[in-house]
Amino acid sequence: MTENLAAQTSKSAVSTSELLDLAVKAHGGLESWNKVNAIKVAASITGGIWWVKGKGDFLKDVVLTAETRKERLTVDFPGQDKRAIFEPNRVVIETAAGKLIEARYDPEKSFAGQQRETPWDEIHVAYFVGEALWTYLNSPFLYTYKGFVTEEIPSIQVDGETWRRLKVTFPDNMKSHTREQISCFGPDGLLRRHDYTVDILGGATGLNYASDYRDVDGIIVPTKRRVYAYEGDYQLVNEPLLVAIDMGEITLS
Repeated sequence: MTENLAAQTSKSAVSTSELLDLAVKAHGGLESWNKVNAIKVAASITGGIWWVKGKGDFLKDVVLTAETRKERLTVDFPGQDKRAIFEPNRVVIETAAGKLIEARYDPEKSFAGQQRETPWDEIHVAYFVGEALWTYLNSPFLYTYKGFVTEEIPSIQVDGETWRRLKVTFPDNMKSHTREQISCFGPDGLLRRHDYTVDILGGATGLNYASDYRDVDGIIVPTKRRVYAYEGDYQLVNEPLLVAIDMGEITLS
């Protein structure tokens, strides 16, 4: 999908959820967000999943650019004359000057039949990072876009703090980990944890903890994420650490 999300996004969007309103305001508000066309992040993305998939430190030094008006994320690899471009129905690897190296259409299909130990190629990695980080970097504002359905579900207590939970159903034309996900917000309205399963990993579970918030031109961004598996009723599996995301410089345009 390369269509402009502006056509799907109401500039005067009014959510049906008081919790979503709280979260959007806490993260900077729609008025500020609607001025943003892209968010660019210098990041280190590490963790056990990359070693299992044979890609180790492949994403240890990258620059991510997530657009806000359409589902598109670019991964630049400093010093390597290479970048990857994710869109839901196509992933491209090209040089920094734009010369095509490799492309795959309908890339989600290439995950069919894979097992836990099945190695990934660079396009597999780019697709996974694309659907994941585009969602993360655009949340919670993303949930106000046309086609999303949100519902507050019962709160939970975590380390003495009440986390209110928002169940989010993604529209069919958007790629993310899975269609139904849960975002947990603290009393201040900031995201504490993002809970989901991952379709392309056979339904593998994820508890994605967000922390170390930074004010970037009025948008409040969690600069640290740690992802673990869960069992049963969202019971944390402490080992291994599946994914670690650490963000350095962040700019909005």
